[in-house]
Amino acid sequence: MIKAETYTVEAKKAGAIELPADVFALPWNAALMHQVVVSMQANMRTPVAHTKSRGDVRGGGRKPWRQKGTGQARHGSIRSPLWKGGGVTFGPRNEKDFSKSINKKMRAKALFVALSKKLKDGHILFVESMVFGKPSTAEAKKVITLLSTVKGFEGMNTKRRNSVLLVTAGNEPALVKSFNNFGNVEVDTVRNLNPVDVLKYKYLLVVSPKESVRILEEREKKVLGSKKSVSDTRDEKKTKKKTGVKKAAKKTVAKK
Repeated sequence: MIKAETYTVEAKKAGAIELPADVFALPWNAALMHQVVVSMQANMRTPVAHTKSRGDVRGGGRKPWRQKGTGQARHGSIRSPLWKGGGVTFGPRNEKDFSKSINKKMRAKALFVALSKKLKDGHILFVESMVFGKPSTAEAKKVITLLSTVKGFEGMNTKRRNSVLLVTAGNEPALVKSFNNFGNVEVDTVRNLNPVDVLKYKYLLVVSPKESVRILEEREKKVLGSKKSVSDTRDEKKTKKKTGVKKAAKKTVAKK
């Protein structure tokens, strides 16, 4: 277990929280992160660009002139890509599928690797509670200004894009509306947390840390802790095989 300090919305120390090592103490894995992030971004991609091929462009059904005898180059249609107003050769098509399949365990592991990197860099701030009775942009600005006084989190009070990702344990409509006018703050629930968002934003604010960490720990146990990895299974098989060979050799020696 790892210990981390928790703060109030007034930026005062409130205590400490124990963090599971399987979620917040994993080594950096660049290959895994690249594969998962590229796959998730590809799955979020919506093909918009679309061009017409020569078969989609209207007109051009008649041969412009006879094949021979005119002294001009031969052509079969004025909608050829060689002509102005014709089709496009190898242009983008909106029916193209960019999606990639990604393993559920890999996606979960990538999230925990990203969270471990954020904690190691000192960019995760645990806030005990953040309750808004009604939506208030002024109150939200006050909270961000106070929390930016914590050492290492001064950049939260800048207007730079993608500065803060604020995650809550449950749905907080008033909290979400309070931060809607901030271009550098995004609010989401911990259940929707993914490696792309964790890497996209510099700072991570975790509200109600005990409940949020419990949800992450349950996800780790459900996805990664339920079954052993392929490498662990292979190692066990090799060990059993070696043990079986040794036992067989001992029996042979005993018979002799």
